[in-house]
Amino acid sequence: MLNSGILNPRVLSLLARVRHTNALVIADRGFPFWPMLEMVDISLVDDVPTVLQVLAAVRANGSYNQAYMAREFKKNNSAATQVRFASGLAGIPTIFEPHVQFKKRVPNAIGLIRTGETIQYANMILISG
Repeated sequence: MLNSGILNPRVLSLLARVRHTNALVIADRGFPFWPMLEMVDISLVDDVPTVLQVLAAVRANGSYNQAYMAREFKKNNSAATQVRFASGLAGIPTIFEPHVQFKKRVPNAIGLIRTGETIQYANMILISG
């Protein structure tokens, strides 16, 4: 029985299939459903868990060398929120692109983890290293 680290079996299964250069999406509660993409929904209530909580757990179990986020994240969120996300992504170069372009990357991901996040445009795509 697992008693530390990521305990959710579906999240563990998804992470076990992420290989070099594969993409993983961590999304907020309102992110659209993608029928062709495996989605693990771990949302419980507003902001439980958050994108940053999932990011921290995922980073502890893998290596990522690139991230993508929507440019609209910077336009719609406070400086304090942006600093928290920059800290969570520390050491991972992050490209901010238009949300429309960001969504075009999603179908190429191995899977998507949906959170209870309420911060606008908090979605991210991580590329494994």
